Amino acid sequence: MSPSEKYVAAAYLVVFVAVLAWVAIIAAKLSRLSREVDELTELARRRREREERGERAQGRVEVG
Repeated sequence: MSPSEKYVAAAYLVVFVAVLAWVAIIAAKLSRLSREVDELTELARRRREREERGERAQGRVEVG
C-alpha cells in the first residue's frame, strides 16, 4: 500500500467516525425528545382526567 493510499484510507476512516458520532448524537437527542413527549402526554392525560372529574388544575387561581 502506497503512502497516498494510506492517507486516503485514513481520511475515509475519519469521515466515517465523524458521521457515526453525528448519528449517535442525533439518536440520543431523539430518544430524549421521545421521553419528554411521553411525559408531556401523560401529564396532559392526567390533567384531562382531573378536569373531567371537576377538579381544578393545580397552580391555577380563579379570580372572580
